[in-house]
Amino acid sequence: MSSYYPRTTKDLTRTRKSLTESPPSSPSPTDKNYRHDRLSRYDSSGESATDKPLGRAGSYTRRETRLAALGKQEQDSSTKDYKTMYAEALHENEKLKSRLQDSKHELVKIRSQLDKVTQRHDRLSERSTVLESEKREKQALDKKVSNMEDELKVLTELKSDNQRLKDENGALIRVISKLSK
Repeated sequence: MSSYYPRTTKDLTRTRKSLTESPPSSPSPTDKNYRHDRLSRYDSSGESATDKPLGRAGSYTRRETRLAALGKQEQDSSTKDYKTMYAEALHENEKLKSRLQDSKHELVKIRSQLDKVTQRHDRLSERSTVLESEKREKQALDKKVSNMEDELKVLTELKSDNQRLKDENGALIRVISKLSK
């Protein structure tokens, strides 16, 4: 019956786990720990440390350390599913790349809006400087016009005075000519 079933189910599950969890070309750190555990069981004479009588306490502690090591191996192998970690990392990278692209597009958009606003502001400031200079020119022209109007008033007054004096002068000349006749 043993020829039909050469391995137990416990051996098969261990073999399956070790094949699926670590690549065959490189031993995992947990495999190195098992080798170390196996080597540490032998003393310098080559005798197995388990063959020496240590008593019930020694075998109990060895058993506990082996069980703890097995638990660590199963825990490490379950958390190190590299394919899923790689796929998740790739997915995260793609998300970050798309967010970076979106941020770059938004930055370009904001820069163009900033340029437009700056150009508008420059045009407005140019307009305001032009408007200020035009206002100054207008004020200067208004002053000139008011000065000219004042001069014109003075000239019209002078003309009227001159005409009046001419009229008076003509009247005096007539009076003098009548008196001299």
